[in-house]
Amino acid sequence: MNTIKISDYEPLVEDIKDKINKRQIQLLKTMNAETINLYWEIGKEIYNKQIEKGWGKSIVNILSKELQNEYPGSKGYSASNLWRMRNFYLTYKEETKLAPMVREISWTNNVVIMEKCKDNLEKEFYIQMTKRYGWTKRILVNFIDDDMYEKYLLNQTNFDKTLPKERRFQAKLAIKDEYTFDFATLSPEYNEHELEMTLVNNIRAFLTEMGGDYTFIGNQYHILIGKKDLYIDLLLFHRRLRSLIAIELKIGEFEAEYTGKMQLYLTALDEQVKLQEENPSIGIIICKNKDKTIVEYALKQSNALIGVATYKVHNSLPENMKKLLPSPEEIAKRLKIFDNK
Repeated sequence: MNTIKISDYEPLVEDIKDKINKRQIQLLKTMNAETINLYWEIGKEIYNKQIEKGWGKSIVNILSKELQNEYPGSKGYSASNLWRMRNFYLTYKEETKLAPMVREISWTNNVVIMEKCKDNLEKEFYIQMTKRYGWTKRILVNFIDDDMYEKYLLNQTNFDKTLPKERRFQAKLAIKDEYTFDFATLSPEYNEHELEMTLVNNIRAFLTEMGGDYTFIGNQYHILIGKKDLYIDLLLFHRRLRSLIAIELKIGEFEAEYTGKMQLYLTALDEQVKLQEENPSIGIIICKNKDKTIVEYALKQSNALIGVATYKVHNSLPENMKKLLPSPEEIAKRLKIFDNK
C-alpha cells in the first residue's frame, strides 16, 4: 500500500473545505430569507385581520402570549417584534424594488433601517451597503447616526472619472463631506499647526472619525522632490482600499490651488513610497469651509485621486456636563471675586 503524502491530499482537503464553506454560507442565506418570508407573512396576516375585524393593537399582545406559550424560549414572538412584522409588511408591500432586497439582510438590520431611515432611497442605500459589506447591527447604527447616506451624496471627489468602478464605491465611502473633531480643544485663534497637533494627540478619536479603516503613518511626512523638501500634514493608510492617504489641513476656505499641491504630493508618494502591491495614493483636503462650485471646477481637470471635505469643532459642553455647572447665582458670586482683584 502506497504511503499518502501531505502534498498529495492537501488539494483535496482544501477543495472539500471550500465546498463546505460555500454550502454553509448558502444555507445561512436561505435560512435568513425564509425567516424574513415568515415574518412578512405574519405581518401580512396581522394587518389583514386588523382591517377585516377592526382589531386594534391589543390583538398583537394576545397573539404574542399564545405564540410564546406554544414556542417557549423563542424571542421572535414578543409583542414588540410582532408589531414590527406588521409595520415591515406595510412598509414594503407596495415597494417592488425594495421588497426582494430586504430578504437579503438580517431581520435585526431590517428593523434598524425601517425605523431609522426617512425615505426609500435612504433605505435602499443602507440595505445595499449592509448586504455588500456584511455590516453588523452596531456598525449599521453607527453609520446611520453619523449620516453616512447624506455625506455620501454630498461628498466631493473626482473618483467617478479617476477610479475603476470596482474601487470607486468604497473610495467614496472612505471620504466624508464633513468631519466632526469634537474631541479637539483649540485656542480661539488656532492655526493649522495647532489643529494638526490636536489631531495627532487625539489620534484614536481622529481615526475613528475618519472612518475606522485608517491607520496612522505619520505627520509632517517628509518627501523630497528634486532639491525641495515637502511635508505632508498627515499620512494615513486605508486598509480596504490599500492606498496611502495624504491629508492637507486648512483652517480657512478651500482655494483651487490646493489641488495642484496635493497632486504633487500624490505623484511623489506613488513614485517614492507606495509599495508595488498597493493601489494609487489618495488625497483629502480638509478645510474649514468650501464653495462647492469652486471645488467641482478645481477637481474637474485633475487626474489625481482627490477629495475635498470640511470640518467642524464643537466647543460646547455635553448636556450631562452642563448639569454639573454651578447655579447662575453661584457663578455671579464667583465672578465678583475677579472684580475685587
